[in-house]
Amino acid sequence: MRSKLLKQPTIPPKVEASKDVSGLMESMRYIGFQGRMLAGVVDVWSKMLKKENNVIWLGLAGAMVPAGMRRIISHLIRRRMIDVLVSTGANLYHDCFEALGGHHYLGSAHTNDVQLRKNRIDRIYDIFADENKFYRLDVWIQKKFTSMLVDNYPYSSREILFQLGKMLQEKAREKDSIILSAYNARVPIFCPALGDSSLGFSIMFANRAGRSIRVDSLKDVHESSKITEKAPKTSVIYLGGGVPKNFIQQTAVIASYQTRHDRSHDSAIQITTDMPIWGGLSGCTFEEAQSWGKIGPRAKMAVCYCDLTIALPIVVSALNQRFPKLRRTVPEFTWKDNGLELGFGVERV
Repeated sequence: MRSKLLKQPTIPPKVEASKDVSGLMESMRYIGFQGRMLAGVVDVWSKMLKKENNVIWLGLAGAMVPAGMRRIISHLIRRRMIDVLVSTGANLYHDCFEALGGHHYLGSAHTNDVQLRKNRIDRIYDIFADENKFYRLDVWIQKKFTSMLVDNYPYSSREILFQLGKMLQEKAREKDSIILSAYNARVPIFCPALGDSSLGFSIMFANRAGRSIRVDSLKDVHESSKITEKAPKTSVIYLGGGVPKNFIQQTAVIASYQTRHDRSHDSAIQITTDMPIWGGLSGCTFEEAQSWGKIGPRAKMAVCYCDLTIALPIVVSALNQRFPKLRRTVPEFTWKDNGLELGFGVERV
């Protein structure tokens, strides 16, 4: 027993000027604490990319776009390192804002927020934004974007965001947008809490002004669960937790009910700062999710407790170096008559 437990010594990484990020991650597999966990995230994500006919879900929570993570998420979409995105409405609103030429600014967490309010400046920890320009975007969504939408049609959030991507194709000043990249790559985006964002309330204002735009949250559940029902294999990546995490988790439960087979997710990654001891979903472990049938009993799993603005650039840079020419079978989604046809095609990205 002792010889099995005391088998692999730690190996301190060498400080080498020539070592790339992928090589650094490889060496960090033999250290302790969250450094080894971060290396594990790269390893499990790499295995996801090598699996045939595997649909990779990404859940995005937190204020990641204001913090500067937009291009990294767009890169993951364009290179098809993910296949379906589930996001908070706030991240998508801020992405739309930047796509149309808006900016977030470096600020300070140690500032007078009453003075910021007087100057109509919004604060997200140490990031500042112009409230006046947000208001102009709200009006643009209410009056311009909603002109593309049909009254009394039950839209899923995926359909709403597809139409927004279509409009950004013509209007965007910044092409490195999450919504626009997803539109061009035909990667579906779901936003199950669309109403919990300026995107949602701007559409609501259009309704107050006389429109009848319907957003059907149950259609979101139907469309998303169909993906997991039809996919041969599914993998999940959670950046943060919250609604996106649970929304993706529940697709496995629904798919298992519908097919009478275990459709729990095959591989799982999470990077979070939340702890499991408080009972919240954002911090709950994958082992707990296995008790619900959300994560498979033999799933490859990796969890790293780290700020995403630290971990994500490192992980994606390592993946980019590990897969300079990525070749994988990616899902092709065809939505028709409230149903889904799912096929796979080989792409080199």
